[in-house]
Amino acid sequence: MKKVLFLLAVCLGFSFSSFAQRGEEWKMVWHDEFDGSGAFDPEKWQSEEGFVRNEEPQWYQAENTYRDNGLLVLEARWDSIPNPNYREGDPSWRKNRPFAHYSSGSVNTRGKYDFLYGQLEVRARISGARGSWPAIWTLGSQMPWPSNGEVDVMEYYHYQGVPTVLANAAWGSDRPNSAIWDSSYTPLTHFTEQDPDWCSRFHIWLMDWTPEYIRLYLDGELLNEIDLSQTINGSIGEHKNPFHSPQYILLDNAVDIRYTPSRDAFPIRYEVDYVRVWQK
Repeated sequence: MKKVLFLLAVCLGFSFSSFAQRGEEWKMVWHDEFDGSGAFDPEKWQSEEGFVRNEEPQWYQAENTYRDNGLLVLEARWDSIPNPNYREGDPSWRKNRPFAHYSSGSVNTRGKYDFLYGQLEVRARISGARGSWPAIWTLGSQMPWPSNGEVDVMEYYHYQGVPTVLANAAWGSDRPNSAIWDSSYTPLTHFTEQDPDWCSRFHIWLMDWTPEYIRLYLDGELLNEIDLSQTINGSIGEHKNPFHSPQYILLDNAVDIRYTPSRDAFPIRYEVDYVRVWQK
């Protein structure tokens, strides 16, 4: 049935499940429906491996990301993985941990697919578990972070102790590794008060990207609008606007130990039904 509905959507020129019915000028230019079970498509995605960013505790590995009956699952696990890069006394956070106590999945399309303007649409389900940190985001590849530009179509974690859905964009300042942020914080209760079963359902996140703005939606509700006349890098980013260059797609399920997850919460599944890119 999923495939039938998808084909109908393509023929009609819009996404059947999207809040926005697109006219004939819109075309789907890239997608992954994650049909079937087994490994993800290596022609479209690559897995991140090891300790990757933000001094996060999870060890990313390909085996934590797989297709399960038409869904892409990124699964965070309570684990014990020896760190092959461990060096006692090394100041690097990637090398001074003998073990990773969590594992998870992170995939991206870098070097395989990127796009400039259009709509990125993702249908996904997050668990809402304490300590889970799922995300849908994009990055540019032409400069180092943050001058390459980052768009967080979705992040979920406990912000100041409150379960929160975030929608953000970041670009470069005059200082290395220091971003300028335009962020939106929506408490999870905003959604669960309307639907107590919200975390058990799939939802549609959408990034609408034009030369003038980036708008970030959740189930048709606008969470954030970024004015691209303001997103100019500092001197490190050569005063360029990173959001006028292509971006690639990332999906990951990090573990946030700032709010210690319960061992009983694992495994934590972040499930993605599809990823679609539309352009005029």
